[in-house]
Amino acid sequence: MSKREIVVVGNGMVGHHFVETLVKAGTGDRITVIGGEPRPAYDRVHLSDVFAGRSPEDLAMTTRETYKSWDVSAHFGDPVAIIDRDKKVVITEGGQRFAYDKLVMATGSYPFVPPVPGHEHKRCLTYRTIDDLGDIRSKAKDSKIGVVVGGGLLGLECANALKNLGLETHVVEFAPGLMGVQLDDGGSAMLRRKIEELGVTVHTSKNTKQIVAGEACALRMEFADDSALETDMIVFSAGIRPWDQLGRDCGLEVGERGGIVIDQKCRTSDSDIYAIGECALWGGRIFGLVAPGYRMAETAAGAITSTEGALFQGADMSTKLKLLGVDVGSIGDAHGRTEGAMSFVFSDQRENVYKRLVTSADGKLLLGAVLVGDCDDYDTLLQYYLNGIELPGDPQALILPSVGGGPIALGVAALPMTASICSCHNVTKGDIVAAIDGGCCTLGDVKSSTKASTGCGGCAAMLKNLVDDELTSRGVEVDTSICEHFPYTRQDIYGIVRVENIRSFDELLDKHGRGHGCDICKPAVASILASCWNDYVLEEQHSSLQDTNDRFLANLQKDGTYSVVPRVAGGEITAEKLIVLGAVAKKYDLYTKITGGQRIDLFGARMEQLPAIWRELVDAGFETGHAYGKALRTVKSCVGSTWCRYGVQDSVGMAIVVENRYKGLRSPHKLKSAVSGCTRECAEAQSKDFGVIATENGWNLYVCGNGGMKPRHADLFATDLDDETLIKYIDRFLMFYVKTADRLQRTSVWMDNLEGGLDYLKEVIIEDKLGICAELEAQMQLVVDAYQCEWTTTINDPVKVAQFNHFVNADAPDSNVVFVREREQIRPARPDEREDLAQDVLATAS
Repeated sequence: MSKREIVVVGNGMVGHHFVETLVKAGTGDRITVIGGEPRPAYDRVHLSDVFAGRSPEDLAMTTRETYKSWDVSAHFGDPVAIIDRDKKVVITEGGQRFAYDKLVMATGSYPFVPPVPGHEHKRCLTYRTIDDLGDIRSKAKDSKIGVVVGGGLLGLECANALKNLGLETHVVEFAPGLMGVQLDDGGSAMLRRKIEELGVTVHTSKNTKQIVAGEACALRMEFADDSALETDMIVFSAGIRPWDQLGRDCGLEVGERGGIVIDQKCRTSDSDIYAIGECALWGGRIFGLVAPGYRMAETAAGAITSTEGALFQGADMSTKLKLLGVDVGSIGDAHGRTEGAMSFVFSDQRENVYKRLVTSADGKLLLGAVLVGDCDDYDTLLQYYLNGIELPGDPQALILPSVGGGPIALGVAALPMTASICSCHNVTKGDIVAAIDGGCCTLGDVKSSTKASTGCGGCAAMLKNLVDDELTSRGVEVDTSICEHFPYTRQDIYGIVRVENIRSFDELLDKHGRGHGCDICKPAVASILASCWNDYVLEEQHSSLQDTNDRFLANLQKDGTYSVVPRVAGGEITAEKLIVLGAVAKKYDLYTKITGGQRIDLFGARMEQLPAIWRELVDAGFETGHAYGKALRTVKSCVGSTWCRYGVQDSVGMAIVVENRYKGLRSPHKLKSAVSGCTRECAEAQSKDFGVIATENGWNLYVCGNGGMKPRHADLFATDLDDETLIKYIDRFLMFYVKTADRLQRTSVWMDNLEGGLDYLKEVIIEDKLGICAELEAQMQLVVDAYQCEWTTTINDPVKVAQFNHFVNADAPDSNVVFVREREQIRPARPDEREDLAQDVLATAS
């Protein structure tokens, strides 16, 4: 593919973030940046810091040298004047011409100056750029009084700048209160009180009629209420307007009140032109914060590079900042405009603190919040709002210090007491806390008292985190040992097993443990041994360590029967194998279901039937699907380029390669994967522990997603990989997870707990920061080479088959044990209908 010309018009914070994102994508496209200002991108958010002693150079986000090292052609101080869409070229005011294949407009916004008579005066300034700072500093040298027109975020930032310059500072606002967009009336009033205590005079509900020459000062502001205010300089900071003139001139669709209209991919009405940041209009809104602009930049970069990242679907406009030294926070529906919303307000005029919570009508969900004077609770409240976490029974406790002491910290502690920890035994966080209050001092004590994590065990990691957190908060030293039999964490035991080449639980116990082991350490060590050496799990030294599912190589169902799940790699199956599955299901009267993971599950098998069933399946070419193990379950795929008109790679073929390579890997928790043949993502790869999506240039790898009770999208890990590199990165990723994750910890939780998160994971896996990648690859190859189908091994060993007998000393089942079907209606057909269907299948086969 020939290199494309990507031209970026505008080099503010958002434009620079787009360039940085595109460079990291490594597409090889030629990138040209054209900035209207004479300097590269800088941090506009902290402009007022310059007046507090910070150097303007400290605000720089990049340099010309950096762009040169990135092979980015950068041009500054010569703004674009014309966009010729027909010729696909942009022309600067200085006459430079730049051709483009894709054009990104990041022109930002300009300060709104009310058309007040007299606003053209040379001592009337704006506050937006570093050059503006120079003008303000220059005029301040012979001024004593300064006025800021505008009481919003920028206006108060500007007021801070004037105050830092030593001027008597006034803020003039047309609206009745300060920060009217972010704050309710109470919050606005408290903010005004605090600001005025700091020596800044606030004038609200002031409509400036004209600006004329002053008597005692250079200027005089005359208001519609016949009052006046004299000042030496005026700085307009009354809001922004999108800098969309280039878009208007070249015929792009523009909103009625300004802004270049974009879709969810940040494309304009011209599919080769994108708009991001404050010049863009999405859903009728301009997003005047940096964070939404960054999300737009990432979306546009994904669309241009065909990596198809998350679509831009609006942005949360919650914000936390410090204005004139005053902490201010605004979350969600701060004004309580949602129908039926309730409010909880705390106001302390002595401490100048105001807090308001806006909740749903039932008080269960946080809809918004206002914080003035104290933002310590902001981060936690934001998590309640963003994640829809149910509020405590008394939401006011979150803002009333004397009652609740503030919100619970992040992590497991952020969960309300009513949150379910163990769904098997309906144990809540409150039950766990009560058990600890009642004297439980260890994880084992809590499990014995509440039964939590004694069912399926899926809540084990969360339970341990919660118990550790609660004990720590009470001043109790937390023992990180996996259990009382081993004074080590799971990661420690993994290292011991690898380094000392330990091959059995007994050997590990003799060398490094005590006692006889328990239901915590035995399955954990079994998993570690399987991950390291991939031995047959029912070998004599391993079989006693396994839980019920691994013990019988099948998932135990609620009625005491078992499921039979053969592997169907990539969902690809022959007609002959389908017929065998139908015949086996009919012969053993099993309920048959096609799963979402491209496999066929057969339910209702009795324990003593399992070897016979698997004999027929193995003879037909099937092997175990590891549905019972903490192992790779399925690799889902779409039909890819073989059949689909949108497919750009053979997703089925890659899914088969991936599934066959990792099908024997045992890990801390189950693993799921998927391969999509194009960015339409029909295989839903971004909801898997590791997912692969085809591009025209190779494969994009996503990691650490999962479905289930707490769904999490996977994160983009690497782009445009060839087959060999893709497999190499997956090898490293999976083995690093196996080595370092806790027992029963999904990949999503594991990565969230890694210090440095995704960036650290990239450094380890891609950049080999720890120097262990070669070892990770070697360890994975050992697992691959040692693979065996556990059911094939089992049915060929009479001793192992005997373990499935109903009685130890007899082959026959107990006729007194009768299985009764209670939900026949869930089957797709009645028994007689299934028999007819099965006969048709057999007749076709013959």
